[in-house]
Amino acid sequence: MDIRLFIVQKLHSLLAKAGRGGSFPGELALRMDPNFLKKFHLPKEVILITGTNGKTTTSNLIAESLRANGLNVLNNHRGDNLNVGIATTLASGSDEQYRIQADALVLEIDELTMYRQFDNLHPTTLVITNFFRDQLDRAGEMETIILKFIELMERFEGHLILNGDDPNVVRLADHAPKATIHFFSVQETIRSTIISDEAGEGKFCPRCGHPLVYEYYQYSHIGRFHCTHDGFGEITPDLVVRNIDFDRSMFQVGNQMFHSFVNSIYGVYNCAADLCLLQALGLDCRKADEVFRNYVLKEGRNEVFELQKPCTVNLIKNPTGANEVMKFIVAQPGDKNVCILLNDNDQDGHDISWIWDAHFERLNDPNIKTIVCSGLRAYDMALRLKYEGLEDRIQVIENPTDAIRWLDEANLESHVISTYTALHSTRAIIAKQAARRSTNK
Repeated sequence: MDIRLFIVQKLHSLLAKAGRGGSFPGELALRMDPNFLKKFHLPKEVILITGTNGKTTTSNLIAESLRANGLNVLNNHRGDNLNVGIATTLASGSDEQYRIQADALVLEIDELTMYRQFDNLHPTTLVITNFFRDQLDRAGEMETIILKFIELMERFEGHLILNGDDPNVVRLADHAPKATIHFFSVQETIRSTIISDEAGEGKFCPRCGHPLVYEYYQYSHIGRFHCTHDGFGEITPDLVVRNIDFDRSMFQVGNQMFHSFVNSIYGVYNCAADLCLLQALGLDCRKADEVFRNYVLKEGRNEVFELQKPCTVNLIKNPTGANEVMKFIVAQPGDKNVCILLNDNDQDGHDISWIWDAHFERLNDPNIKTIVCSGLRAYDMALRLKYEGLEDRIQVIENPTDAIRWLDEANLESHVISTYTALHSTRAIIAKQAARRSTNK
């Protein structure tokens, strides 16, 4: 047995027993052997999920749906999607000879590192959720990322599962001559709009440069579109979601009704990607409904903690995600407070100018009583809200522990939205406060 693999597996096991996850074992492995990832013997099915938003949820839905179909699955369920996290996942599911002990490997991959991981992981299926403008100082212009994906598409030979309602994703099909392409799409709903004030991308045809024509928007630039000049976007989806019932959190595919795990359009798109993959692999889509019924969002994805009143936590990292979270908050009945934690560490992106592209005017709702600004860039967030006329509701509390204590003592339903590096520590603060409340009852 390779002593390096033994050390990494032993370290991962010890950390797991201590209730700690993380990517340190993989980091150590790559330090000892830069070619560590190339040594693994992968299973027949290697499924990679990538995109800007929805990677973790879609990846976990797919993994659970494959398990429901009887497959033994290894996946990075915590969302550790960089090189070190992938190395940790592979080592944890390998025998002594670097052979992955699973029928299928399901990995969420950061869109910025996909081109580096592609040849190491030899994917048989790629799932691409969407492409949005993200952290500019970390990711650069979105077009740069898409061009790297186009290079990969030229030689990819497996199943390519694409969001047929995102022009940035659909364009990849033009450059994938060897792939078997499957589109998923969501029909117009009662929440769809004819005009969008959010669509910063997807305005022009990538083939000819003419403006795209939208029949409807779901959110941001996601919707049904086509080019009147060359027909770009005129696809025949392999899987179509229709008849979405937001009141009952249900939707229809073919002749079957499915339950959505969350009452939102982006949740439906997560489910659609999962079902499209199952259909492409010839597996039983009906098994996914039980997964959708029982799936619980975790780690800052509509995660609820019990303070004096319920506190819901959501991760935000770019304008599109922030807009959808704010729509969700405003749609909840009753009075509420909001806490926004804004950091600018490496993983958040040092450039926080994206907050000026997000529609924070959505928080100008009479049921939102106070907006607490916290984190390293609390005053920048407060300034952003002031420009939306919300200065009479702003409370700046830089220390996250003090901010959460204030929310709890305010005795109102609350919503915490946080950038990446503030998320885990803030969840721990909220959980500790909730445990204290529970003990004192």
